[in-house]
This record gives sequence, C-alpha cells and structure tokens, in this order.
Amino acid sequence: MKVVGITGGIGSGKSTVAQMFKKLGIPIYIADDEAKKMMNTNETIKKEIISLFGKEAYVDGVLNRSYISKIVFSNKLLLSKLNKIVHPAVAKHFDDWKDKQKSPYVIKEAAILFENGGYKRCDYTILVSAPLEIRIQRVLKRDMVTVEQIQSRIDNQWTDAQKIPLADFVINNIDLSKTELKVCEINKKILN
Repeated sequence: MKVVGITGGIGSGKSTVAQMFKKLGIPIYIADDEAKKMMNTNETIKKEIISLFGKEAYVDGVLNRSYISKIVFSNKLLLSKLNKIVHPAVAKHFDDWKDKQKSPYVIKEAAILFENGGYKRCDYTILVSAPLEIRIQRVLKRDMVTVEQIQSRIDNQWTDAQKIPLADFVINNIDLSKTELKVCEINKKILN
C-alpha cells in the first residue's frame, strides 16, 4: 500500500488538507495527535519523559504540554531527545495502523516529516504552504499562544524553501476552493 506524507509549517493548513483527502475516502493518520495520545498512555514513554524533564512533565498523569513546550521550543537538544523518545513509537503505531487499512493509499500527516527523515518512508510527499503572516493569524485564532511562541515553533521547523525540493506536490493553501481542486488533482495522479 502506498503511503502519502503530508507536511507543512505550523498554521499552513496540513490538517485541513488531510481532511479533504479523508472526504475522498482516503484513510488519514495524524502523527502529532497519535504522539500526544501516546505521551499520555504509554507507560514507557511517560517514564522516559519524566526522566528527561522531571516530575513536572506530568500533572495528575497528564502531560504538562505548556511546561514541555516552553522548554523544548527554546532548547533544540531537549527537543531532539523528546523526538527520539516519541517518534519510533509513533512510526511503529503507524505501520500497525496502515496494515489494517483497505485503500489504494493512506495519508500520514506529520509536522516534521522532512526534518525527521520520515519522508523517506513515503511513496509521495505533499507540502502544504501558506504565507507566514496568514499562518501566524491562523494559529493565533486557533491556539491560546503569543506571536513569540508561534515564531519559536516556526524557528524549529524547516522553511518551505528547504522542503520544496523534497516534495512531490506543493499545495499553496490560501483559497480553500483552489486547495480542494488541487487535492482532487493530486488524488487522481496518485491513483494512476
């Protein structure tokens, strides 16, 4: 079964694009959502995170996301160590999930698909792109964060200029009707 990776910087609309594929009947796997679930349910991962960040990493057994975010988005070494704890478990979970699907291909949405080398395990990759100002406005509306916090996350991701050479398809996600047409076009190409 083919694997199509979707990625894009924070606020680019990669989840919106993934949902458009889902409407076409393509199963989607949201790696970030699964990672968040695992950090709250997988005891091995929880122990490793506590070992790395201390007992403050969890409050009443639930990941203290604001505490972790403040640390990792200003410390690339700790972010890398956190990724090394979580990403292998997510990759295995994805493989198990994929094996249960009955479709011509599946979508794997991941924020750092290129940065962590995950694109090498995909048959095709789609980069969702949008101008920086639009991305920041989207995240400000969606999350309870500051522009500085958004910028710190952006600084920990590759730029579109770094990602475009690795992408098989690029969707400029500004106008949703145009984005939907592009999704249908890409779907046809993948199926053929």
